[in-house]
Amino acid sequence: MQRSHIRRVLGTLIAVTAAVALAACGSSSSSSSTSSSAASPSSSSQSSSSGAAAQPGTGKPPIVMGDKNFDEEYVLGDLYQQALAAKGYKVTLKANIGSSEIIYKALQSGQIQMYPEYTGTLLTAIAGDNNPPKSAAQTYQLANAFVKKHGFVLLNQTPFFDADGLASTKAYAKAHGLTTIPDLKKLSTIKYGAPAENRTRYDGLVGLKKVYGLNNLSFVPLAEGLNYKALDSGQVQVATIFTTDPQLQSGKYTVLTDTKKLFGFQNVAPVVKQSLVTAEGPAFTTTLNKVSALLTLPAIIKMNAAVQLDQQSPSKVAHAFLAANGLA
Repeated sequence: MQRSHIRRVLGTLIAVTAAVALAACGSSSSSSSTSSSAASPSSSSQSSSSGAAAQPGTGKPPIVMGDKNFDEEYVLGDLYQQALAAKGYKVTLKANIGSSEIIYKALQSGQIQMYPEYTGTLLTAIAGDNNPPKSAAQTYQLANAFVKKHGFVLLNQTPFFDADGLASTKAYAKAHGLTTIPDLKKLSTIKYGAPAENRTRYDGLVGLKKVYGLNNLSFVPLAEGLNYKALDSGQVQVATIFTTDPQLQSGKYTVLTDTKKLFGFQNVAPVVKQSLVTAEGPAFTTTLNKVSALLTLPAIIKMNAAVQLDQQSPSKVAHAFLAANGLA
């Protein structure tokens, strides 16, 4: 999945993110967390709540959690980590581990015991199932069935739905009559920007060629967070985006309709080692599910905007959200 870090957008988003900043400043953190790479476990951070011995996490085994390599994942990682820490669980958060292919290997090898994943990406990039599911529920069921075979389980998925998409600047789309992904076939060579792993993914360049017949795409690898900058500068004409990107609220970009549903359904669910679920007790699962249940589309877009547009730290944004909902 791909993310971006660009400029401030609509006034409404500015007002919302300002409110998040105020909430963060007015709340005292019950846990702390810093980012670390999976390659540097010695620099990972451990957090725990200062609560009394009566807390459900007190005395339970320590937890090692990871998250992937873009802003929304950083927010998700902090949300789950801080909520658990507030219940007395000892949680090490290893942030910015990498793409789904990389972080799932870290899960398999035991470097981490859980991480937040997108159900559709788990199904395609990890399970290798390229048959498009008919619904978000079916996507979750298939993904959960896959991880259970390997000793893991998916906890409840979020209400918010995210997905990859293709976008161009509105000016480029208007000049070339682009409204859907199939419209790209009428152009000659198109510079297509995306993170490196997109080149080999079915819900990326592979599928765009196979499903849509877009053999006119010239792949331009982009570092995470540079897709909108690449579009604005003309480095690429089309780039991958996420449908929860706050930049899309600016009106500067056109998201091309995925008429054949290549990008599938992308709700988020924590992937957790089954033995960890058993060892940590019922409050562990309950706490994580409570966080997931709060993550509606407006909520995640507001938090993404606070991080990507207003440059607030994911940790502070997550704490403000949890505090406002009685989970910090």
